[in-house]
Amino acid sequence: MKSALLLLAAGVAAMPAGAQQTEQEPENQPARYLLGVSVASRPEYDGASARQTKFKPLWAFQWGRWRISTSGGSALLGFGREGGGAGASTLLVDRDKLRLGVSLRVDSGRSSGDASTTQGLPDVRRTLRARLYANYSLTPDLNLGANLSQDLLGRKGGLTAGIDLGWRFYRSPTLEWASGIGLSAADAQNMRSYFGVPESAVVASGKPAYIPGAGLRDLHAGVSFTKPLSKHWFAFGGVGASRLLGPVADSPLTQQRNGSYANVGIAWRN
Repeated sequence: MKSALLLLAAGVAAMPAGAQQTEQEPENQPARYLLGVSVASRPEYDGASARQTKFKPLWAFQWGRWRISTSGGSALLGFGREGGGAGASTLLVDRDKLRLGVSLRVDSGRSSGDASTTQGLPDVRRTLRARLYANYSLTPDLNLGANLSQDLLGRKGGLTAGIDLGWRFYRSPTLEWASGIGLSAADAQNMRSYFGVPESAVVASGKPAYIPGAGLRDLHAGVSFTKPLSKHWFAFGGVGASRLLGPVADSPLTQQRNGSYANVGIAWRN
C-alpha cells in the first residue's frame, strides 16, 4: 500500500504549479452518460485454451473531470484519451494534448474454481486498486497512453503497468474505425498470484511448482468500430489478439501463448 501511495503522490508532486486543475471547470461542462450492453468471447483467463462468452451491461457517467463507469463503458465516451478505465476516476491535468489522472476500482481477484486448470491453487482475494494513467495526443487521431495499477490493500494483487498506442484510421459521419497496439508488464507479486504454482499447491493442483519473477505479460493488438444508428444510439465492436511473453508464457497454467477476443454491442449516450 505504501508503494501505491508514493506512486500517486509522486505523480501529483511532479506537476507544475496550477496543473492540478483542468482548463475548464466542471460546472461549465454538461454531464455525460452512457448505457449499453455487449457480448464478448475470450479465453477463460490469459493463456487458457477454453473460451467463454458473456453478456455484459455497460454504463458510464461523467461530470466535468469526475467519472464512474464499468469496464468498457469509459472508453465509449471518448476516443483514445479516456484512460481512466473501470471504477471512479478524475483528471488531474487536462490540456490540449496531455491528460493525467487517477482512478480507483474493485478488482475481483480470482477464485480457484473459475477454471478447471486453476483448481487447487490459492484464491486471489478481492481488493481495491489505484491507477495512475496518462495520455498524450500525438495527432488528433493518434494517442499514446501509459498506466500503473497497484493493489492498495496488500492482497497479493501486486503492480501492473502498460503502454498503448491508439490510431483512429477512418472517420466519417456514419462509421469510425480505430486500431491499437500495446505492451503490458507486472511485478513478481502479481505474476506469482496469477501465474505461479506455490509448493503448497503442487499436490492439489497437479502442476509443478513455479515461482515467476517480474517481467512482461503480453503484447496485444486490436481493431474496433463504432457506427451511429441515430442521434443517441450507436453500435460498436472489435476483435483483437495477444501473445503472452516472459514469465507468463513459461507458466504451467499457460496452455497457449496466443489468444484472441471479439465483442459487439449497442449503447445509448446523451
